[in-house]
Amino acid sequence: MNYLNMQDEKLLPVVIELNTLLADYNIYYQKLRSFHWNVLGKNFFDLHEKFENMYNEAKVKVDEIAERILTLRHHPVSKFSDYLKLSSLSEASSMITDQEMIDELLNDHKTMLSQMTQVLSKSEDAGDEGTIDLIGAYIRELEKSSWMLNAWSKTTSDQLKKVVTNS
Repeated sequence: MNYLNMQDEKLLPVVIELNTLLADYNIYYQKLRSFHWNVLGKNFFDLHEKFENMYNEAKVKVDEIAERILTLRHHPVSKFSDYLKLSSLSEASSMITDQEMIDELLNDHKTMLSQMTQVLSKSEDAGDEGTIDLIGAYIRELEKSSWMLNAWSKTTSDQLKKVVTNS
């Protein structure tokens, strides 16, 4: 029974891109866990808590992406070895500085945002409004998280861009 009112052949590219995003989120989740466990230094308390919040959010998204794939009547990829093959993210050493951890996560965010754009493109082609809605929210949340991590990396003398008005 086709309860989705969408053509299976149009959904297959969506599922492929969602499985890649699922792989990305699983690598990202594990990286956050590792950073949470291994962060050291003056920023320990702030980053230890921030990384925990971030991996809890990532864990929810892993489940939601897998369930979306199931909703589209396909099996989600579920082996870690497949995640490592599919994902554009790579594992990272936990023996790095707090700033290097933040830089690593910001690079991952850039990659994941690009993958989300791929999912959106395929979803638009398929008329898959449910996936478009899900991923749109993820983009907004990941952009906000990126802004916060980037702000953490700045000094108080750094400035944002100013808008020049004609008034």
